Amino acid sequence: MRKIPNLSISPEKVFFIIAKSRQSDGNADRSDLTADPGDDMPEDHANSTDRSELSGFIRGLNVDEQIDLVALMWLGRGDGDLDGWRDLHAEASRAHNNRTASYLIGTPMLADYLEEALTQFGKSFEDFEEHL
Repeated sequence: MRKIPNLSISPEKVFFIIAKSRQSDGNADRSDLTADPGDDMPEDHANSTDRSELSGFIRGLNVDEQIDLVALMWLGRGDGDLDGWRDLHAEASRAHNNRTASYLIGTPMLADYLEEALTQFGKSFEDFEEHL
């Protein structure tokens, strides 16, 4: 049986980021569909508020949690597997800087990648949603 690596970041925090990322993406999609050039586009405000909240949350994580988050995103994206977690994590540690939030929020399909990574750790977003 494969040993699952320990994470510095809790699954609950990752699931919160997944939920906020999807909410932000959903608002962006809605504003694209409903945009009228004459509107003041309040949906843009909702989208920027969600992104701002998500960015603030990620910036508020400690360095180890931010490194885990980047490594999880890479894992979910298919840049490695659980057997190579140490290498992914080491690379995320080397690449860490003060732009982690911008990097992650700017990654298309962030929520999908993080959710995929957590399933590899035996965690399910559906299990988390039940506790909301």
